[in-house]
Amino acid sequence: MGRAENRIVRRRRVFYIPGYDPIHPRRYRELYRKESAAQSAISGYDIALRPKQTEGPYGWHVTGRIDGADVTVDVEVLVWSDIVRDSMEQGILATYRQLAITAWTYIASGALWRLMRLRKGPVIAALYPVVFLLVQLVLALLVAWGLGRLLTLALPGWTAVLGLAVVPFILNWFRRMDSRFFAYYLMHDYAYSAASNGANPPELEVRMRRFADTIAEALSTDADEVLVVGHSSGAHLAVSVLADLIRAGRVPVDGPALGFLSLGQVVPMVSFLPEAHRLRADLRFLSERDELAWVDVTAPGDGCAFALCDPVAVSGMATPAKRWPLVISAAFTKTLSPARWRELRWRFFRLHFQYLCAFDRPGDYDYFQITAGPRTLADRYAGRPASKSRIEVPVNKFTGVAA
Repeated sequence: MGRAENRIVRRRRVFYIPGYDPIHPRRYRELYRKESAAQSAISGYDIALRPKQTEGPYGWHVTGRIDGADVTVDVEVLVWSDIVRDSMEQGILATYRQLAITAWTYIASGALWRLMRLRKGPVIAALYPVVFLLVQLVLALLVAWGLGRLLTLALPGWTAVLGLAVVPFILNWFRRMDSRFFAYYLMHDYAYSAASNGANPPELEVRMRRFADTIAEALSTDADEVLVVGHSSGAHLAVSVLADLIRAGRVPVDGPALGFLSLGQVVPMVSFLPEAHRLRADLRFLSERDELAWVDVTAPGDGCAFALCDPVAVSGMATPAKRWPLVISAAFTKTLSPARWRELRWRFFRLHFQYLCAFDRPGDYDYFQITAGPRTLADRYAGRPASKSRIEVPVNKFTGVAA
Protein backbone atom coordinates (compact mmCIF):
# COMPACT_ATOMS: atom_id res chain seq x y z
CA MET A 1 0.00 0.00 0.00
CA GLY A 2 1.79 3.10 -1.27
CA ARG A 3 0.81 5.55 1.46
CA ALA A 4 2.27 3.21 4.12
CA GLU A 5 5.67 2.81 2.51
CA ASN A 6 8.55 4.23 4.56
CA ARG A 7 6.15 5.99 6.92
CA ILE A 8 7.59 6.38 10.40
CA VAL A 9 4.96 5.64 13.00
CA ARG A 10 4.91 7.96 16.00
CA ARG A 11 1.30 7.36 16.99
CA ARG A 12 -0.72 4.21 16.42
CA ARG A 13 -4.24 3.07 17.21
CA VAL A 14 -4.63 -0.68 17.69
CA PHE A 15 -7.99 -2.43 17.76
CA TYR A 16 -7.95 -5.99 19.03
CA ILE A 17 -10.91 -8.26 18.21
CA PRO A 18 -10.81 -11.37 20.42
CA GLY A 19 -12.09 -14.77 19.53
CA TYR A 20 -15.05 -16.48 21.18
CA ASP A 21 -14.10 -15.57 24.76
CA PRO A 22 -16.43 -14.83 27.71
CA ILE A 23 -13.62 -13.36 29.87
CA HIS A 24 -13.36 -9.64 30.72
CA PRO A 25 -10.95 -7.81 28.35
CA ARG A 26 -8.61 -6.93 31.21
CA ARG A 27 -7.21 -10.40 30.57
CA TYR A 28 -5.69 -9.10 27.35
CA ARG A 29 -4.22 -6.04 29.06
CA GLU A 30 -2.48 -8.22 31.62
CA LEU A 31 -1.27 -10.59 28.90
CA TYR A 32 0.15 -7.65 26.95
CA ARG A 33 1.81 -6.20 30.07
CA LYS A 34 3.44 -9.48 31.07
CA GLU A 35 4.52 -10.68 27.64
CA SER A 36 5.73 -7.28 26.36
CA ALA A 37 8.02 -7.06 29.39
CA ALA A 38 9.36 -10.55 28.63
CA GLN A 39 9.91 -9.77 24.94
CA SER A 40 11.55 -6.43 25.78
CA ALA A 41 14.06 -8.20 28.01
CA ILE A 42 14.85 -10.68 25.24
CA SER A 43 14.94 -8.25 22.31
CA GLY A 44 16.44 -5.19 24.00
CA TYR A 45 13.72 -2.58 23.57
CA ASP A 46 11.45 -0.74 26.00
CA ILE A 47 7.66 -0.94 26.34
CA ALA A 48 5.59 0.53 29.16
CA LEU A 49 1.85 0.46 29.83
CA ARG A 50 -0.32 3.18 31.36
CA PRO A 51 -4.08 3.59 31.79
CA LYS A 52 -6.02 4.37 28.64
CA GLN A 53 -5.93 7.99 27.42
CA THR A 54 -8.88 7.95 24.98
CA GLU A 55 -12.65 7.56 25.21
CA GLY A 56 -14.37 4.45 23.91
CA PRO A 57 -13.85 0.70 24.38
CA TYR A 58 -11.74 -0.92 27.08
CA GLY A 59 -8.03 -0.47 26.46
CA TRP A 60 -4.63 0.76 27.61
CA HIS A 61 -1.91 3.20 26.57
CA VAL A 62 1.52 1.99 25.45
CA THR A 63 4.79 3.83 25.02
CA GLY A 64 7.48 2.03 23.10
CA ARG A 65 11.10 2.80 22.32
CA ILE A 66 12.15 0.45 19.55
CA ASP A 67 14.97 0.89 17.02
CA GLY A 68 15.71 4.29 18.55
CA ALA A 69 12.20 5.65 17.89
CA ASP A 70 9.55 6.67 20.41
CA VAL A 71 6.02 5.47 19.64
CA THR A 72 2.77 6.04 21.51
CA VAL A 73 -0.02 3.52 21.09
CA ASP A 74 -3.62 3.32 22.21
CA VAL A 75 -4.78 -0.30 22.31
CA GLU A 76 -8.51 -0.94 22.49
CA VAL A 77 -10.36 -4.24 22.78
CA LEU A 78 -13.50 -4.42 20.66
CA VAL A 79 -15.61 -6.35 23.11
CA TRP A 80 -18.20 -8.99 22.27
CA SER A 81 -17.65 -11.12 25.37
CA ASP A 82 -21.16 -10.26 26.58
CA ILE A 83 -22.60 -11.85 23.44
CA VAL A 84 -20.40 -14.88 24.04
CA ARG A 85 -21.56 -15.19 27.65
CA ASP A 86 -25.21 -14.97 26.60
CA SER A 87 -24.68 -17.70 24.01
CA MET A 88 -23.08 -19.93 26.66
CA GLU A 89 -26.04 -19.71 29.04
CA GLN A 90 -27.30 -23.12 28.06
CA GLY A 91 -28.37 -25.90 30.36
CA ILE A 92 -27.00 -29.42 30.09
CA LEU A 93 -29.87 -30.70 27.94
CA ALA A 94 -29.66 -27.65 25.67
CA THR A 95 -25.93 -28.22 25.23
CA TYR A 96 -26.51 -31.82 24.14
CA ARG A 97 -29.12 -30.52 21.72
CA GLN A 98 -26.49 -28.09 20.37
CA LEU A 99 -24.12 -31.02 20.02
CA ALA A 100 -26.53 -32.90 17.79
CA ILE A 101 -27.36 -29.86 15.64
CA THR A 102 -23.73 -28.76 15.23
CA ALA A 103 -22.47 -32.24 14.37
CA TRP A 104 -25.28 -32.66 11.84
CA THR A 105 -24.58 -29.24 10.30
CA TYR A 106 -20.92 -30.00 9.58
CA ILE A 107 -21.47 -33.63 8.56
CA ALA A 108 -24.57 -33.21 6.39
CA SER A 109 -23.15 -30.18 4.57
CA GLY A 110 -19.92 -32.04 3.80
CA ALA A 111 -17.93 -29.25 5.48
CA LEU A 112 -16.31 -31.64 7.96
CA TRP A 113 -14.68 -33.80 5.31
CA ARG A 114 -13.43 -30.80 3.35
CA LEU A 115 -11.99 -29.17 6.46
CA MET A 116 -10.07 -32.37 7.18
CA ARG A 117 -8.36 -31.99 3.80
CA LEU A 118 -6.84 -28.74 5.07
CA ARG A 119 -5.70 -29.37 8.63
CA LYS A 120 -6.69 -32.20 10.95
CA GLY A 121 -5.74 -30.28 14.12
CA PRO A 122 -8.64 -27.81 14.22
CA VAL A 123 -11.07 -30.51 13.06
CA ILE A 124 -9.94 -32.70 15.97
CA ALA A 125 -10.40 -29.67 18.23
CA ALA A 126 -13.94 -29.34 16.85
CA LEU A 127 -14.68 -33.03 17.36
CA TYR A 128 -13.22 -33.07 20.86
CA PRO A 129 -16.23 -31.48 22.64
CA VAL A 130 -18.62 -33.77 20.76
CA VAL A 131 -16.71 -36.89 21.77
CA PHE A 132 -15.98 -35.78 25.32
CA LEU A 133 -19.56 -34.73 26.04
CA LEU A 134 -20.74 -38.11 24.77
CA VAL A 135 -18.12 -39.81 26.97
CA GLN A 136 -19.47 -37.86 29.96
CA LEU A 137 -22.98 -39.08 29.19
CA VAL A 138 -21.85 -42.70 28.80
CA LEU A 139 -19.90 -42.55 32.08
CA ALA A 140 -22.93 -41.12 33.86
CA LEU A 141 -25.14 -43.90 32.50
CA LEU A 142 -22.59 -46.56 33.46
CA VAL A 143 -22.45 -45.23 37.02
CA ALA A 144 -26.26 -45.21 37.10
CA TRP A 145 -26.34 -48.80 35.90
CA GLY A 146 -23.73 -49.87 38.44
CA LEU A 147 -25.55 -48.14 41.28
CA GLY A 148 -28.78 -49.77 40.21
CA ARG A 149 -27.17 -53.19 40.39
CA LEU A 150 -25.93 -52.47 43.92
CA LEU A 151 -29.43 -51.47 45.03
CA THR A 152 -31.12 -54.52 43.52
CA LEU A 153 -31.31 -56.46 46.77
CA ALA A 154 -32.38 -53.56 48.98
CA LEU A 155 -35.05 -51.95 46.78
CA PRO A 156 -36.21 -54.31 44.04
CA GLY A 157 -38.25 -52.62 41.37
CA TRP A 158 -36.84 -49.12 42.05
CA THR A 159 -33.27 -49.71 40.95
CA ALA A 160 -33.60 -48.16 37.50
CA VAL A 161 -35.23 -44.99 38.84
CA LEU A 162 -32.70 -44.55 41.64
CA GLY A 163 -29.80 -45.32 39.35
CA LEU A 164 -30.85 -42.79 36.71
CA ALA A 165 -31.29 -40.15 39.40
CA VAL A 166 -27.50 -39.80 39.68
CA VAL A 167 -27.06 -38.95 35.97
CA PRO A 168 -27.85 -35.19 36.29
CA PHE A 169 -25.49 -34.88 39.27
CA ILE A 170 -22.61 -36.49 37.38
CA LEU A 171 -23.19 -34.40 34.27
CA ASN A 172 -23.40 -31.26 36.39
CA TRP A 173 -20.08 -32.14 38.04
CA PHE A 174 -18.43 -32.37 34.63
CA ARG A 175 -19.93 -29.01 33.71
CA ARG A 176 -18.57 -27.37 36.87
CA MET A 177 -15.14 -28.78 36.00
CA ASP A 178 -15.21 -27.43 32.45
CA SER A 179 -12.41 -24.96 33.22
CA ARG A 180 -10.20 -28.06 33.01
CA PHE A 181 -11.94 -29.90 30.18
CA PHE A 182 -13.19 -27.03 27.91
CA ALA A 183 -15.82 -29.34 26.42
CA TYR A 184 -18.81 -27.09 27.07
CA TYR A 185 -16.85 -23.98 26.10
CA LEU A 186 -15.77 -25.42 22.74
CA MET A 187 -19.20 -26.86 22.08
CA HIS A 188 -20.80 -23.43 22.51
CA ASP A 189 -18.09 -21.89 20.33
CA TYR A 190 -18.68 -24.13 17.31
CA ALA A 191 -22.43 -24.15 17.87
CA TYR A 192 -22.61 -20.35 17.71
CA SER A 193 -21.68 -20.24 14.02
CA ALA A 194 -23.27 -23.57 13.11
CA ALA A 195 -26.66 -22.50 14.49
CA SER A 196 -27.14 -20.16 11.52
CA ASN A 197 -25.13 -22.25 9.03
CA GLY A 198 -22.37 -19.63 8.84
CA ALA A 199 -24.50 -16.47 8.75
CA ASN A 200 -23.82 -13.89 11.45
CA PRO A 201 -26.47 -13.77 14.19
CA PRO A 202 -28.33 -10.40 14.29
CA GLU A 203 -26.82 -9.34 17.62
CA LEU A 204 -23.33 -9.89 16.23
CA GLU A 205 -24.06 -7.83 13.11
CA VAL A 206 -25.17 -4.94 15.35
CA ARG A 207 -21.95 -5.17 17.35
CA MET A 208 -19.82 -5.33 14.20
CA ARG A 209 -21.39 -2.09 12.97
CA ARG A 210 -20.35 -0.53 16.25
CA PHE A 211 -16.82 -1.85 15.73
CA ALA A 212 -16.77 -0.27 12.26
CA ASP A 213 -17.84 3.10 13.68
CA THR A 214 -15.07 2.97 16.28
CA ILE A 215 -12.37 2.16 13.71
CA ALA A 216 -13.73 4.78 11.30
CA GLU A 217 -13.34 7.42 14.02
CA ALA A 218 -9.68 6.45 14.49
CA LEU A 219 -9.11 6.68 10.74
CA SER A 220 -10.15 10.34 10.89
CA THR A 221 -7.47 11.23 13.47
CA ASP A 222 -3.82 12.21 13.04
CA ALA A 223 -2.59 8.69 13.90
CA ASP A 224 0.11 7.37 11.58
CA GLU A 225 -1.33 3.85 11.52
CA VAL A 226 -4.57 2.16 12.48
CA LEU A 227 -3.93 -1.53 13.07
CA VAL A 228 -6.75 -4.05 13.42
CA VAL A 229 -5.81 -7.36 15.03
CA GLY A 230 -8.22 -10.29 14.76
CA HIS A 231 -7.40 -13.41 16.76
CA SER A 232 -9.03 -16.81 16.24
CA SER A 233 -12.77 -16.24 15.57
CA GLY A 234 -12.07 -12.52 15.78
CA ALA A 235 -10.20 -12.77 12.46
CA HIS A 236 -13.32 -13.42 10.39
CA LEU A 237 -15.20 -10.70 12.26
CA ALA A 238 -12.40 -8.29 11.35
CA VAL A 239 -12.61 -9.33 7.69
CA SER A 240 -16.26 -8.29 7.52
CA VAL A 241 -15.81 -5.10 9.57
CA LEU A 242 -12.95 -3.91 7.35
CA ALA A 243 -14.79 -4.86 4.17
CA ASP A 244 -17.78 -2.80 5.35
CA LEU A 245 -15.55 0.21 6.09
CA ILE A 246 -13.93 0.17 2.67
CA ARG A 247 -17.21 -0.38 0.79
CA ALA A 248 -18.72 2.58 2.61
CA GLY A 249 -15.81 4.84 1.66
CA ARG A 250 -14.82 5.33 5.31
CA VAL A 251 -11.07 4.80 4.77
CA PRO A 252 -9.64 8.24 3.89
CA VAL A 253 -7.10 8.33 1.08
CA ASP A 254 -4.91 10.75 3.04
CA GLY A 255 -5.56 9.17 6.43
CA PRO A 256 -3.55 6.80 8.58
CA ALA A 257 -2.09 3.66 7.08
CA LEU A 258 -4.51 0.77 7.63
CA GLY A 259 -3.15 -2.63 8.64
CA PHE A 260 -4.92 -5.89 9.35
CA LEU A 261 -3.14 -8.64 11.27
CA SER A 262 -5.05 -11.94 11.49
CA LEU A 263 -3.68 -14.40 14.03
CA GLY A 264 -4.49 -18.08 14.53
CA GLN A 265 -7.47 -17.77 12.20
CA VAL A 266 -10.23 -20.37 11.95
CA VAL A 267 -11.98 -18.77 8.96
CA PRO A 268 -12.77 -22.07 7.15
CA MET A 269 -14.84 -23.30 10.11
CA VAL A 270 -17.35 -20.61 9.10
CA SER A 271 -16.69 -19.92 5.41
CA PHE A 272 -17.23 -23.61 4.55
CA LEU A 273 -20.81 -23.53 5.86
CA PRO A 274 -23.71 -23.12 3.39
CA GLU A 275 -25.04 -19.73 4.56
CA ALA A 276 -21.69 -17.94 5.00
CA HIS A 277 -22.45 -15.79 1.93
CA ARG A 278 -21.52 -12.58 3.72
CA LEU A 279 -18.13 -13.82 4.93
CA ARG A 280 -17.18 -15.30 1.57
CA ALA A 281 -18.06 -12.05 -0.22
CA ASP A 282 -16.03 -10.08 2.32
CA LEU A 283 -13.02 -12.38 1.93
CA ARG A 284 -13.03 -11.89 -1.83
CA PHE A 285 -13.54 -8.13 -1.58
CA LEU A 286 -10.87 -7.53 1.06
CA SER A 287 -8.29 -9.68 -0.73
CA GLU A 288 -8.38 -7.34 -3.74
CA ARG A 289 -8.13 -3.96 -2.00
CA ASP A 290 -5.18 -1.59 -1.86
CA GLU A 291 -6.58 0.47 1.03
CA LEU A 292 -4.94 -1.85 3.54
CA ALA A 293 -2.16 -4.34 4.15
CA TRP A 294 -3.29 -7.76 5.41
CA VAL A 295 -0.84 -10.19 7.00
CA ASP A 296 -2.08 -13.60 8.18
CA VAL A 297 0.06 -15.33 10.81
CA THR A 298 -0.43 -18.91 11.95
CA ALA A 299 1.84 -21.79 12.95
CA PRO A 300 1.66 -25.55 12.33
CA GLY A 301 2.29 -26.01 16.05
CA ASP A 302 -1.09 -24.41 16.80
CA GLY A 303 -3.55 -27.29 16.58
CA CYS A 304 -6.53 -24.95 17.00
CA ALA A 305 -5.86 -22.85 13.86
CA PHE A 306 -5.92 -23.57 10.14
CA ALA A 307 -2.18 -23.14 9.96
CA LEU A 308 -0.80 -21.64 6.72
CA CYS A 309 -4.18 -22.06 5.02
CA ASP A 310 -4.81 -18.97 2.91
CA PRO A 311 -8.34 -18.13 4.13
CA VAL A 312 -9.32 -16.54 0.84
CA ALA A 313 -7.96 -19.24 -1.47
CA VAL A 314 -9.13 -22.32 0.47
CA SER A 315 -12.60 -20.78 0.74
CA GLY A 316 -12.73 -20.64 -3.07
CA MET A 317 -12.75 -16.83 -3.13
CA ALA A 318 -9.44 -16.08 -4.85
CA THR A 319 -9.59 -14.15 -8.13
CA PRO A 320 -6.81 -12.94 -10.47
CA ALA A 321 -7.04 -9.58 -8.66
CA LYS A 322 -6.19 -11.12 -5.27
CA ARG A 323 -3.47 -9.27 -3.35
CA TRP A 324 -4.00 -10.43 0.24
CA PRO A 325 -3.36 -11.89 2.66
CA LEU A 326 0.37 -12.39 2.97
CA VAL A 327 0.44 -15.79 4.69
CA ILE A 328 3.42 -16.36 6.98
CA SER A 329 4.33 -18.77 9.74
CA ALA A 330 5.16 -17.90 13.32
CA ALA A 331 7.22 -21.14 13.20
CA PHE A 332 6.91 -22.09 16.87
CA THR A 333 9.48 -24.86 16.60
CA LYS A 334 12.08 -22.29 15.49
CA THR A 335 11.05 -19.16 17.38
CA LEU A 336 10.67 -20.97 20.69
CA SER A 337 13.70 -22.60 22.28
CA PRO A 338 13.64 -26.41 22.55
CA ALA A 339 13.02 -26.14 26.29
CA ARG A 340 10.16 -23.67 25.85
CA TRP A 341 8.65 -25.73 23.04
CA ARG A 342 8.70 -28.87 25.20
CA GLU A 343 6.97 -26.92 27.94
CA LEU A 344 4.18 -25.65 25.68
CA ARG A 345 3.85 -28.36 23.03
CA TRP A 346 0.87 -30.15 24.55
CA ARG A 347 -0.81 -27.07 26.02
CA PHE A 348 -3.02 -26.57 23.01
CA PHE A 349 -5.07 -23.64 24.25
CA ARG A 350 -1.98 -21.80 25.49
CA LEU A 351 -0.30 -22.28 22.10
CA HIS A 352 -3.35 -20.77 20.41
CA PHE A 353 -2.49 -17.53 22.25
CA GLN A 354 1.26 -17.68 21.59
CA TYR A 355 0.91 -15.09 18.80
CA LEU A 356 0.19 -12.53 21.55
CA CYS A 357 3.15 -13.65 23.66
CA ALA A 358 6.93 -13.42 23.83
CA PHE A 359 9.26 -15.62 21.77
CA ASP A 360 12.67 -16.47 23.18
CA ARG A 361 14.06 -16.92 19.66
CA PRO A 362 12.06 -14.28 17.76
CA GLY A 363 12.00 -14.28 13.98
CA ASP A 364 10.39 -11.67 11.75
CA TYR A 365 7.08 -11.98 13.61
CA ASP A 366 7.09 -10.00 16.86
CA TYR A 367 3.67 -8.90 18.12
CA PHE A 368 5.13 -6.11 20.20
CA GLN A 369 7.28 -4.63 17.47
CA ILE A 370 4.23 -4.72 15.18
CA THR A 371 1.96 -3.02 17.71
CA ALA A 372 4.47 -0.67 19.41
CA GLY A 373 7.28 -0.23 16.88
CA PRO A 374 7.96 2.61 14.39
CA ARG A 375 7.16 0.70 11.19
CA THR A 376 3.77 0.16 9.61
CA LEU A 377 2.58 -3.38 8.99
CA ALA A 378 2.92 -2.81 5.23
CA ASP A 379 6.49 -1.55 5.56
CA ARG A 380 7.54 -4.30 7.97
CA TYR A 381 6.55 -7.05 5.53
CA ALA A 382 7.22 -5.27 2.23
CA GLY A 383 8.97 -7.70 -0.09
CA ARG A 384 8.57 -10.58 2.36
CA PRO A 385 7.63 -13.75 0.46
CA ALA A 386 4.69 -15.81 1.62
CA SER A 387 5.39 -19.11 3.33
CA LYS A 388 6.31 -21.78 0.81
CA SER A 389 4.27 -24.37 2.69
CA ARG A 390 1.04 -22.38 2.61
CA ILE A 391 -2.11 -24.15 1.42
CA GLU A 392 -4.04 -22.42 -1.37
CA VAL A 393 -6.08 -25.28 -2.82
CA PRO A 394 -9.80 -24.30 -3.01
CA VAL A 395 -11.70 -27.11 -1.33
CA ASN A 396 -14.85 -25.31 -0.26
CA LYS A 397 -18.07 -26.74 -1.72
CA PHE A 398 -20.04 -23.57 -1.02
CA THR A 399 -18.84 -20.55 -3.00
CA GLY A 400 -22.00 -18.47 -3.13
CA VAL A 401 -21.58 -14.87 -1.97
CA ALA A 402 -23.84 -12.08 -0.79
CA ALA A 403 -25.10 -9.77 -3.49
